[in-house]
Amino acid sequence: MKEIKNILICGIGAVGAIYANKIHEYDSKALKVLVDKKRLENYKKNPKTFNGKVLDFDYILPEISDYKADLIIIATKFDGLCDVVKNIKNFVKEDTIIMSLLNGVTSEEIIARKYGWNHTLISYFIGHSAMRSNNVITHDGTGDIVFGINPAMGTAPEDIETVKNFFNKVGIAYRTPDDMMRAYWLKFMLNVSANQLSAIMRLTFGDMQSNPKSIELLQKIMDEVLQIAKAEGVQNTDTMIEEAMVGFNGMIPEGKTSMLQDVEAGRKTEVEMFAGTIIELGKKHNIPTPYNLVMKDMIESIKR
Repeated sequence: MKEIKNILICGIGAVGAIYANKIHEYDSKALKVLVDKKRLENYKKNPKTFNGKVLDFDYILPEISDYKADLIIIATKFDGLCDVVKNIKNFVKEDTIIMSLLNGVTSEEIIARKYGWNHTLISYFIGHSAMRSNNVITHDGTGDIVFGINPAMGTAPEDIETVKNFFNKVGIAYRTPDDMMRAYWLKFMLNVSANQLSAIMRLTFGDMQSNPKSIELLQKIMDEVLQIAKAEGVQNTDTMIEEAMVGFNGMIPEGKTSMLQDVEAGRKTEVEMFAGTIIELGKKHNIPTPYNLVMKDMIESIKR
């Protein structure tokens, strides 16, 4: 079986920093972090810190051509994905495994258009929110990488075992559901509802958890996602809203969604990946999506 020896991480924000730090602690020589020249200069002048520790990675620029990765983990924001897809070109070999930890249900398709589905896994991060303020990131260690394959796309199933073996060595918590596409859409349901509502209302998880009207609204938003998921062929959807609410109620009360953190920091949001995707798929399947239409307008009206 193939062994993962060289890892490239793209994006060391709230989620990427968790795993860059983890892999770096396991084997600093195995990890490289992809940056452009502007970020490289910024990180040298103002290094990122993770739980109080200064992050000192081996950074690599896109134009370097003498390095090939066994595993590429993409953890950028959605608006940086297209650039990353172009910038990893020199580091992809025939059997490079690519994982995207972006929110949403479209990043793998975008990656596969360039590099194919043979070694593109379906994956996401689920856990307590990492808190990010400028270059300072904190996280309590609670979270998993959930990954698998889309059977319809012909991804090599042995890649799952290859990544599992590597994660076991490093100590990265993970899950590999039997029905990855259902799990994928379950996480998307939680993102579309909690992220967007929290960003509009400026609410922590605890604020929403303790407010019956917020819960009612979350479930209505989730139902729009549910109808789209059914139309997209996701199976066994009857209990998805209840399961998404279990995940939502497991979030720490003081935690903030990534979109709320983006709004508070004046960063561009990922509304296109959330409401935008649901609205477009609603048009495709002739399914009304009024809640997402309103949320998209409201989030886009927030000064960023």
